[in-house]
Amino acid sequence: LSPSQDCDGLIVRSATKVTADVLEAAERLQVVGRAGTGVDNVDVEAATRKGVLVMNTPTGNSLSAAELTCGMILCLARQIPQAAASMKEGKWDRKKYMGMELNGKTLGVLGLGRIGREVATRMQAFGMKTVGYDPIITPEASAAFGVEQLPLEQIWPRCDFITVHTPLLPSTTGLLNDSTFAKCRRGVQVVNCARGGIVDEGALLRALQSGQCGGAALDVFTQEPPKDRDLVNHPNVICCPHLGASTQEAQSRCGKEIAMQIVDMATGKGLAGLVNGQALSKAFAPQTKPWITLARALGTVLCMVGKQVQGSVQVCTLGTPLREAGSYLTPAVATGMLAGGAQKEVTLVNALLLAQEAGLKVTTTHSDVAPEPDGSTGLLQVALQGTPHRATGSVQGSTPMLRELNGATFKQPAPLAGPILIYRAKASEPSTLPALAGLLGKAGVQLQSYHSSGMVAGEQWSIVGLSAPLSNLGELKTRVTEVFQLHL
Repeated sequence: LSPSQDCDGLIVRSATKVTADVLEAAERLQVVGRAGTGVDNVDVEAATRKGVLVMNTPTGNSLSAAELTCGMILCLARQIPQAAASMKEGKWDRKKYMGMELNGKTLGVLGLGRIGREVATRMQAFGMKTVGYDPIITPEASAAFGVEQLPLEQIWPRCDFITVHTPLLPSTTGLLNDSTFAKCRRGVQVVNCARGGIVDEGALLRALQSGQCGGAALDVFTQEPPKDRDLVNHPNVICCPHLGASTQEAQSRCGKEIAMQIVDMATGKGLAGLVNGQALSKAFAPQTKPWITLARALGTVLCMVGKQVQGSVQVCTLGTPLREAGSYLTPAVATGMLAGGAQKEVTLVNALLLAQEAGLKVTTTHSDVAPEPDGSTGLLQVALQGTPHRATGSVQGSTPMLRELNGATFKQPAPLAGPILIYRAKASEPSTLPALAGLLGKAGVQLQSYHSSGMVAGEQWSIVGLSAPLSNLGELKTRVTEVFQLHL
């Protein structure tokens, strides 16, 4: 654990386990980069809770994995590894290794992402008919690369070969099992170059022993290396020691890609390959940063005014420029609401999770229509539902501005930056400003800006920009309804 304690970033391949203990020990860690596709060696949930980004290189080894899969299909069809091993033993068994042509055979591709579609298009060149299943890819999209999508129940009995290209999830664990093997065409050939566990290894062995499965090609296993050698030693099984990404090109590509992704993150150029914060990919764009600052500030103001961090918060984006902004402004509001609370290390990555645990429900709505003069730039509203507490703001240039607080509109938008003092007082109380001036004079703090709102029920809000925070607000508290300080 000690090497990771002083790291801001960590890059790993598949053999290194990034557990909850590793993440807890790495106090400075901001990002874990996986040089490859699968992240089952990273505790993503623990990373999210700690506010650590997890990113991978989803395209880096796609071609290598696809090519290995195609090679496995060819080896199953012609028993090439078995025949080669026989030759090395000094034998000449031409009759024993009778194979089959791929032309005209049906290949079932389960998972039609990058690797699955590359396998399908390559095997079509051998004259194979390709059918497939994917819960995300539309049938129209898969038809564009020659794969007819079917329900799983229709795929099992139609296929001569089945290859899996899904992540290992609860829904895909044991996707091929005793029940599904029983529905398959007798002698079906199975390939798994994705993740161990997608094919139930016990069920596969039973299907091989009964002849229901004619052969299997495995690059991955539930336990690596596998201690139970029954599958490895079966004569109709071809296996490799997890070589899907083991090409010079893939290793070089993945290493370069993850290094560049982390550099881009560190320099603020952008985020790519995010596993646990896909919505944040737009948060690094220069035009979005002031809005994130505004959302945090409005969340903090709402928390102070509402005096609670529980309940339901409604985040509303107004105006077409903010149509897609809710995905990153919502967690930003949550970070503001949780700032200064018991939760530590609140970031855009873990804010919504920590908010939920704190009893705070944050929801988002959007309208393309924003009131003037903010129609062309957008407006952000944050409200604590069931209460009169709400805050509305916008961005001018790169400065977050408060426009409305609890129904009181500011005559001129108030900047939300640096140390600020916010108070509500009766409009008829003339001594508030002189008292504030005296307080600033005694503390040696300069007044940077002053903005007041219109009256609501005889009271108005004031936002005061300061050169430094005030240490004592006692003299002011006796003249106002409420007052609080923020450093934004």
